[in-house]
Amino acid sequence: MEDLTVYHGPIGKEEGERRLGQDGRDGCYLVRDSDSVPGVFCLCVLCKGFVYTYRLHKDEAGSWAAETTPGVPKRYFRHIKNLIAAFQKRGQGIAMPLLYPVTAQSRARTGNGLSPTLPNNSPYLQHLAKPVAQEPKSRSKKEVAQAFG
Repeated sequence: MEDLTVYHGPIGKEEGERRLGQDGRDGCYLVRDSDSVPGVFCLCVLCKGFVYTYRLHKDEAGSWAAETTPGVPKRYFRHIKNLIAAFQKRGQGIAMPLLYPVTAQSRARTGNGLSPTLPNNSPYLQHLAKPVAQEPKSRSKKEVAQAFG
């Protein structure tokens, strides 16, 4: 996983959302460690001001799969890079295609690694500054369906 440029390690949900919010473009994405399930990774993508998170896991045979929208057949990939390439196309069971990688390497080089597309006073970054208790824990099926509608 460490050789994947969009892998950010154990940064946590809030930091992942902050990094995507700093980029600010619909379709920007990154991969991080899951906060709640050891050995599982999260693919996070920004869409219309919300960060959608999909768990990535490896099965016993060594193939990668993502937990996508219910009703979309699960697909398995030999390499995680192939999974990411597949999700760069529409209709794959995620909120929107993966368009703009937020890389960990560019963070190390520039200090933050994200393009300065949002000012510090942007509504999205202000939304992230709210206490965690004010944010919804998960999206309802209706909200997810609207994102795909």
